[in-house]
Amino acid sequence: MDKKTGYRPDKRTWGRFLRPVFGRTGYVVLAVLMQLVVLLSAFRWLSDHVFFLYGGFTLLSAVVVIYILNKRQNPSYQMAWIIPVLVFPVFGALFYVFVETQMGSRLIDRRLRSRIQETKPYLEQDADVLKRVSMVSRGNAHLAHYMNQCGGYPMYENTYAEYFPLGDTMFPVLLEELRKAKRYIFMEYFILERGEMWSAVLDILKEKAAQGVEVRVMYDGMCSLTLLPYGYPKQVEKLGIRCKMFSPIRPALSSAQNNRDHRKITVIDGHTAFTGGVNLADEYINRRERFGHWKDTALMLKGDAVTGFLMMFLQMWNVTEAGTEDYGKYLRSPHDQYPAGLDRSGFVMPYGDSPLDDETVGQHVYMDILNEARYYVHIMTPYLILDSDMITALTFAAKRGVETVIIMPHIPDKIYAYLLARSYYEELLIAGVKIYEYTSGFVHAKVFTSDDEKAVVGTINLDYRSLHLHFECAAYLYRNPAVRQAELDFQETLEQCQEITVESCRSYPLGKMLTGKVLRLFAPLM
Repeated sequence: MDKKTGYRPDKRTWGRFLRPVFGRTGYVVLAVLMQLVVLLSAFRWLSDHVFFLYGGFTLLSAVVVIYILNKRQNPSYQMAWIIPVLVFPVFGALFYVFVETQMGSRLIDRRLRSRIQETKPYLEQDADVLKRVSMVSRGNAHLAHYMNQCGGYPMYENTYAEYFPLGDTMFPVLLEELRKAKRYIFMEYFILERGEMWSAVLDILKEKAAQGVEVRVMYDGMCSLTLLPYGYPKQVEKLGIRCKMFSPIRPALSSAQNNRDHRKITVIDGHTAFTGGVNLADEYINRRERFGHWKDTALMLKGDAVTGFLMMFLQMWNVTEAGTEDYGKYLRSPHDQYPAGLDRSGFVMPYGDSPLDDETVGQHVYMDILNEARYYVHIMTPYLILDSDMITALTFAAKRGVETVIIMPHIPDKIYAYLLARSYYEELLIAGVKIYEYTSGFVHAKVFTSDDEKAVVGTINLDYRSLHLHFECAAYLYRNPAVRQAELDFQETLEQCQEITVESCRSYPLGKMLTGKVLRLFAPLM
């Protein structure tokens, strides 16, 4: 018992604490640490006892550095590798070679590219839509061309979009739409955790599966470490629901385990889709408080653009499946009628981003908004870990007179990420970027709005992991009524924020400032 609070932890509390330590999580961590110890010991023995081999490894380090410098890659990410290779010539060089030659990532990449080719006929850009976009905005037509040619996703018309300023407001609508499903429900999420939210969703999925509705659920394998039992998919499948983990965490050093499925997608019968920052866990709908009030956002689509999210889900689902999917049978039925009065004006472009190709689609869309903005760019993001390109885009937008405002959390979920983010504050503020922190709690929203015409709502944070290492998704909105909804939410959220100034940055505790600056050395790997 705690003498100050009188709190006595019960057996369930201790069980939740000890399960990760003595369960599969502890086993995975211990196994990986043992492999690291063996590798480090071997490298140290080589460097200390075999001079000519050490010289060879030094030469290897030089070759690796030359290779890194000539690789098509973000310069900040290159530097994050060059430093350890030069400082630790044996370990750094061999570890880089180990990461680059991983078969796991190559296998996922090959299979995903194959699935993308299979879905390509269903994701062709409608020439008439592109023509109408071009008549309104050449810049957006160019973006649509790039996205379809390099990203594989088209721009659509005839789509209703509804913006949700909180997971709390999205949740009842999600349940309502799930209850309406007649043919199938597909769900893909980064986090799935047992609680009020998932129980309510699972009850509906179970009921629908019993009615003959096809139900598939996929969640990221990181959940198996602390949130769910490793065999949880088998438990769900007993309910008639197809369920799997993407890239389950295994007790082995592998770079493939660094590429997580960070997407949040629900597709119902080909006519309705959800995306945004909201995972299937109670803190996302404020049923459980972790870091103050949880500010998140989501988007519901009804119409032609749902096909984009449908194909994204099927591409990822079939990475681990044999045979070929009949993609066409999941398209929206022509008999499905939308409720009267829905405003489906404007354009919507769903898109995904893979860490395994050469296109940083998520970053390019954000930078296009910053570079094309005339009046303002308003941003909500939980993390701010920037490369030189994004710093340049943000500061240049502010310097040319575009109102550039970022809302960040005041109560962070990861202290190291917050200290790292603050290391960028002063540079951005001096350039004219305005930064606010949400004093009520934690901002998990990933939203861009610009000029009352454009918005992005999705899963893509302003950090290296989202922009370079994770599988992500989002929806780009142009002249759709949901753009105004997103901007109104930004303004209402701003009223609950405190402004950060250059003076407050300079008065920040020295130890925390220095910690943030040191962490920037490792920013691309965080």
